[in-house]
Amino acid sequence: MAALWQRARDYMKTKEFRDYITSTHFWGPVINWGLPLAAVKDMKESPEIISGRMTTALIFYSMAFMRFAYRVQPQNLLLMACHGTNVMVQSVQASRYLIYHYGSGAAKATEATTAAATITTTAAATTTKDDTNTTACNPEAVSSD
Repeated sequence: MAALWQRARDYMKTKEFRDYITSTHFWGPVINWGLPLAAVKDMKESPEIISGRMTTALIFYSMAFMRFAYRVQPQNLLLMACHGTNVMVQSVQASRYLIYHYGSGAAKATEATTAAATITTTAAATTTKDDTNTTACNPEAVSSD
């Protein structure tokens, strides 16, 4: 194990590694990881915020750049991994979009929202009715201006 760490440390001291770290061959994919990370973050959000067109465009964009990353010389495997991850994550987002908009997801969400609104409206009406009665019966609540 120590030999492996020694080899890695020696490689990091080489001019070849410094050239790689300071190139767009490295920083392009590092910055590009923002796409799949944003999609992973958005998985916690409601599917109604997903744009079907943008998700489809990102899938095809990442598929094209996966091929580019594999075919370019030297191969950019970091970029290929980034776009491969993005294709998978965006595909999950696309399935969430399809289920929500064309499956039963939107209907269930509408029913739940309607039920919650009904409960809230009923509770607000009861509270308002109780507040009105309390104010009318409580002489301290009426100001003497």
